[in-house]
Amino acid sequence: MIVYASGCNKMVVSLDAVQELLQKWQDILRLRDWDIQVRIVETEWRKSGDIKIDMDDKKAVMLINSNPKSTNLEELVVHELLHLKLWGIDQMLEGLITTAFGEDDMDPRKGFAMRQFFTLLESTVEDLAKGYLSANGVKDGLSFGRLEKQISDEIKKQR
Repeated sequence: MIVYASGCNKMVVSLDAVQELLQKWQDILRLRDWDIQVRIVETEWRKSGDIKIDMDDKKAVMLINSNPKSTNLEELVVHELLHLKLWGIDQMLEGLITTAFGEDDMDPRKGFAMRQFFTLLESTVEDLAKGYLSANGVKDGLSFGRLEKQISDEIKKQR
């Protein structure tokens, strides 16, 4: 269930709604063997969501912004769970980049490789999230929150 604040495109995030979606999607994505906590981030934060993972204990904490750029809570939850699903590949590729380019985060070659990897990872996770939502009959519109912010910022600059 998505709840919008009156007169705007902002989503109101509740812990109960996130936990309900988490339970649904843990089954669909075959993540039932994971212990996942949800925390709503009440402070100013640049992200809509994130997930912190302890692969050894199969535990994770999903962080959801109380004021996300995203306007589709279900899309946001699925996106973060797909990061959990792909975590092993993510860590292996980050390690490979570090092996190839070293520990110096200021090395432009390493920076280029990491940016390319994270761009590909994020676009792949988002494509998978859209596919899973569609295949599971989710009718809520996709979030255009990040684009809306860019548009809003650009229009403000022209005033």
